[in-house]
Amino acid sequence: MSRIDVLGLGIIAVDDLFSVDAYPPPDTKTPIRRHERQCGGLTGTALVAAARTGARAAYGGVIGDDELSEFVEREMARDGVDFSHAVRRTDARPAHSFIVVDRRDHTRTIFFEMNGLTGADSAKPGEEVVRASRVLLVDHYGMEGVVRATRIARNAGIPVVADLERRESPLFDEALALVDHLIVSHAFASTITGQAHATDAARTLWTPERQAVVVTCGSDGAWYLGDGETTEPRHCPAFPVAVMDTTGCGDVFHGAYASTLALGFALAERVRFASATAAIKATQLGGQAGIPRKEQVYTFLEER
Repeated sequence: MSRIDVLGLGIIAVDDLFSVDAYPPPDTKTPIRRHERQCGGLTGTALVAAARTGARAAYGGVIGDDELSEFVEREMARDGVDFSHAVRRTDARPAHSFIVVDRRDHTRTIFFEMNGLTGADSAKPGEEVVRASRVLLVDHYGMEGVVRATRIARNAGIPVVADLERRESPLFDEALALVDHLIVSHAFASTITGQAHATDAARTLWTPERQAVVVTCGSDGAWYLGDGETTEPRHCPAFPVAVMDTTGCGDVFHGAYASTLALGFALAERVRFASATAAIKATQLGGQAGIPRKEQVYTFLEER
């Protein structure tokens, strides 16, 4: 079996993006200035970011045989994401999102539908596939499969990076405890810890079993713990850029972090590289079109 740097188990999606001058109030008509279709999803976007920043990325979650699944596989394969380990099921279908991007205030509103099975499968891919990876990347879709694969990875000494945004599954706490590289947004970190400040949330989420905790704060940068420093979180400032669209920035951060983890970067370097990758993406419309390649990120960092 060929080497897998980052194996992703989670949601993939198709995003239809509509760019408008400003998000409209009710009962009005608004012209669409731009429309395009891209791939998306927490794990889908993270895997593209991992692939573009130098990792051998593979998708091991479920995928269907419908037109949206074909679109996702075709587009992500162009970026080098391997689908040979994907679990193919006729009842599977990518999530489908309709994203309205406000060009004035640089916000986005997401409407989505999930009409088929998505995320990690409960029994596949095989244990040998998980063990062939250097990093396992998971989100909160298909929690039974996420817990299964995470246990396999942790028992094999393979680091697990998690992109968690919801606590709805009864298996959430079990999955959370198994993750050793936890990266969450400030809002979600506050939700699950009850701590308002990012540094306090990071301390609360830290356990001796973890290797790193990162709390991302958008334009306020990120706070992180790890590499033996477990009491005082360190701060990585955000990179100032001309923001066009923040769709997928958090997922891009996860993918770039997973990529650099697989490639052996130290924690501070991982967080800085991931922050730069997400910042560059924010200058372009859509969750994946603006994801830079590693050469662009290195140039960006050298200029700063």
